[in-house]
Amino acid sequence: MATRSTAVSAAILLLLVTFSEGAKILGVLPTGGKSHFYIGAGYLKTLAEAGHDVTVISPFPLKNAPKNYRDIELTGFLEEFEKEYDQNLFNFKSSGGFIGPLFMIYMMYETFGGMMCKAVLQHPNVINLLNSNEKFDVVLVETFITESLYGFAQHFDAPLITFSTFGSSMWSNDLVGTPAPPSHVAHFMLSYTDKMSFWQRFHNTAMTIVDRLYYELRYLPNQKRLYDAAFPNAKMSFEQQMKNVSLVFLNQHFSLSSPRPYPPNMIEAGGIQVEKGKPLPKDLQKYLDEAKDGVVYFCMGSNIKSIHFPEEKRIAFLKVFSKLKQRVLWKFEDENMANQPSNLMIKAWMPQNDILAHPNVKLFITHGGLLGTTEALFHGKPMIGIPIFGDQPMNVQKAVRSGYAVLLDYDDINEENVDKALSTVLNDPSYARNAKLVSERFRDKPMTPKETAVFWTEYVIRHRGAPHLRSSAMDLSIIQYHLLDVYAVMLVMALAVVALNICIAKKILRKVFGRKPSVDKKKKRS
Repeated sequence: MATRSTAVSAAILLLLVTFSEGAKILGVLPTGGKSHFYIGAGYLKTLAEAGHDVTVISPFPLKNAPKNYRDIELTGFLEEFEKEYDQNLFNFKSSGGFIGPLFMIYMMYETFGGMMCKAVLQHPNVINLLNSNEKFDVVLVETFITESLYGFAQHFDAPLITFSTFGSSMWSNDLVGTPAPPSHVAHFMLSYTDKMSFWQRFHNTAMTIVDRLYYELRYLPNQKRLYDAAFPNAKMSFEQQMKNVSLVFLNQHFSLSSPRPYPPNMIEAGGIQVEKGKPLPKDLQKYLDEAKDGVVYFCMGSNIKSIHFPEEKRIAFLKVFSKLKQRVLWKFEDENMANQPSNLMIKAWMPQNDILAHPNVKLFITHGGLLGTTEALFHGKPMIGIPIFGDQPMNVQKAVRSGYAVLLDYDDINEENVDKALSTVLNDPSYARNAKLVSERFRDKPMTPKETAVFWTEYVIRHRGAPHLRSSAMDLSIIQYHLLDVYAVMLVMALAVVALNICIAKKILRKVFGRKPSVDKKKKRS
């Protein structure tokens, strides 16, 4: 059975790599977050390895890139970003409730989105590309408050594919007409799953409505102004380009989230950056190999820095780590941290996927970003989640309810709570068992995420944008889509029927009760 599966997989790869003609592909990876870049670069590097000519606009040049992978670096982008924004992301800790998530959305729409798109569109290297005579067969753009950047597709007269680094949201759903009723599809800023109580559904619906109104009335007009300024001779208007998306890739899989009703041009390709574990650097390999009681791996991602933990929280971790029989690996930006226990190794950077692949890793302490949680689950590792903002609370809550993680709220970090969280996961085998179960479901698919990405990208190229995948929902207004006009007419008809019946009833009553007085008068006369 295994031999047959291997043969089928090899055949699929051969078909993908031997695509008849190498296409020219433009990728736009605009965000300053490395976690976003790793996922986007995973798509584009895979396409380059499949024989396509790939050009990538990004602030991060790809290390060890294939020869047919060309970087157009957004030089100076990260430096400007660091000047503008607080780098201590613990200060953005979501306060929950209604106001906290709304404030985060406001911050993204008003500052991050506008600044990022403007910086990309006005960068000299990008302007040179726009003024060149280059041609592209398809354009890939990350969907993350980047709507004005979709204009690259019309500029190069190419089909547009977008990808979402954290799963589906209003931003990606609108591009292909994906239904997302708030009755069971939680807003990505809320820590709800697909099973919500009445008040959670109420909160989720209110959040969705407020977000929608701000997005439509304030944010999109700002993006349209950026689009019009950058592409004054656009072949399509901003509104037309928004409705002319051939395909949306999601960094998501139903085994890690929940089943969703997708149109055929919304494709799950979650975990494209995940690979089988490679050999580690010698010191790390030795440290993990010799850990007879296992290893706890602690990483808050590429954007949130552990060095920004307040001293009392850092000391709480160190005290608990010192009591463990397991060894601990902590991605910490200051390798000269004081008071390190003997069972702790600190490094400013670590090859996360390769560490999580090691069989001696027993637990992953994480902020709950989708990149890290996907890698951990691919390798079947249970987690302790310390969510800070964005989709992290939702990801951690899903993990908790699925039985492979424990929540450790950032505000509650102290020695007692850290010790309790670690003891719970390390001493209860059900957490590791549930993580392995989800890992089996996640791995069980007809094509790998890389094979999926290559196949569907080439499908769009072969079929010149694949317009036959497009849902007719994209041609409907919000009133038509939700049948508000139909319901309005039905209501008018129902009211008319009721009114008519009332009129008829009144006439009948008048006739029935209007005769009695005349009969009584006749009786009196007689």
